[in-house]
Amino acid sequence: MDDRGGSFVAVRRISQGLERGNTCHSTSAEVVAGSTAWLGRGLSCVCAQSRESDARPSFDLTPSQEECLQRLQNRIDIAYDSSIPEHQEALRALWNAAFPEEELRGLISEQWKEMGWQGKDPSTDFRGGGFISLENLLFFATNFPKSFKDLLWKLEGDRSVWEYPFAVAGVNITFMLIQMLDLEAVSFNSTVKPRTMVGAVFLKFLSGNARLFKVFVACGTSISFSSHIVFNPTLPFISKLAVKIKNHDRAFLPLIENESAFDLLYCITFKLMDHQWLAMRASYMDFNTVMKATRRQLERELLLEDITRLEDLPSYSLLTR
Repeated sequence: MDDRGGSFVAVRRISQGLERGNTCHSTSAEVVAGSTAWLGRGLSCVCAQSRESDARPSFDLTPSQEECLQRLQNRIDIAYDSSIPEHQEALRALWNAAFPEEELRGLISEQWKEMGWQGKDPSTDFRGGGFISLENLLFFATNFPKSFKDLLWKLEGDRSVWEYPFAVAGVNITFMLIQMLDLEAVSFNSTVKPRTMVGAVFLKFLSGNARLFKVFVACGTSISFSSHIVFNPTLPFISKLAVKIKNHDRAFLPLIENESAFDLLYCITFKLMDHQWLAMRASYMDFNTVMKATRRQLERELLLEDITRLEDLPSYSLLTR
């Protein structure tokens, strides 16, 4: 997946013997080649959106929070390498999770097209998302197997004749989240941090301070998430918050570190994207539009005041195990 051209594959949905009131369903898998409208160059127009209206948060991170973010950044920086045994095993595990009753004949096989990869070698599709995009798919399959299968086989809703390819769409979602959360901007050799409010809020989900962060930013208070939190006594509700924290009110205690926050957000986003797809009655030419709508909705949910963990996001309820 790069800027040098290529093609995507739109998958014609398989009916699988299910009666859905749609006479256009095919009894066999078919594919059609198209332009790179939503791969490579198209991704940048979906994901790398910069708005002058974006808030520019000011915050400090503790060493432990920097460590959490650095670990995530290290994951993002790992390219998929088909020569690494760990990567090979992860790919096999993904196949086994998707098709437990069908033996994989090889890591390079026409079988991979059944999952929605562009060709017989999935490694060529990981260039846009890296190894973490495979980890995301595997996390989804392992932790939300029903939702994973529903999306893989397009089991829910009145589907389009030409559907998005499941696996390639998953890589697109990983890439979109990295861009939306501004994770590539993070550098601990300088003062560069995520430059948007939504990116900064996600860091607090990652390390466990989402509620406190949003409360302080909402009132314009300078904050430092360290062992000593400085409160502005001129703000009445902040003073009350300080008392609650001092008294160890559980509702305001920081959350524990969540190493899987990015993976969980990925699952939520994938399911939300499919929900938007169905609501918009989309077909494969509408993929960019659906991704933009998904990003807007996700940003709105992440910035809701009463969200203290990712499981509180409204779209989390779309997932089933």
